Amino acid sequence: MRLALDTNVLVYAEGMNDAGRRSVAVGLLRKLSPGSVYVPVQVVGELFHVLVRKAAFTPREARAVILRWCDQYPLIETSLPVLLSAMELSSQHRLRVWDAIIVAAAASAGCRVLLSEDLQHGFTWNGVTVVNPFSKTPHALLAEALEP
Repeated sequence: MRLALDTNVLVYAEGMNDAGRRSVAVGLLRKLSPGSVYVPVQVVGELFHVLVRKAAFTPREARAVILRWCDQYPLIETSLPVLLSAMELSSQHRLRVWDAIIVAAAASAGCRVLLSEDLQHGFTWNGVTVVNPFSKTPHALLAEALEP
């Protein structure tokens, strides 16, 4: 099963905001099969912004973090078809276009799950279900992805 990551999962994995969530994010990423995890380009752009603006990383330090994530997981490009799908998703479901790009990118890559704390847990669009990995009760799709 393919899974995509939202920015907040990487932000927590980098140790920002919450030590408990960092532990969950890092543990989860260690358990998931590396070949099944994808990262939308929009996500690494947002992560760069968060690292520089909120975590006081220099752009050079943030770039090094971004490149490490890019080396670890395949990226999902933000193509014109992804952008057009995102605009449709945004208008139909009142999502911010930046969030819609992440969902549309996940769908374009054939991801079944988008791990995100920020989007509506359980929301499904074009075969992608948003799953909050920090929820006390794990979603069935996440439990399935974590099975050995």
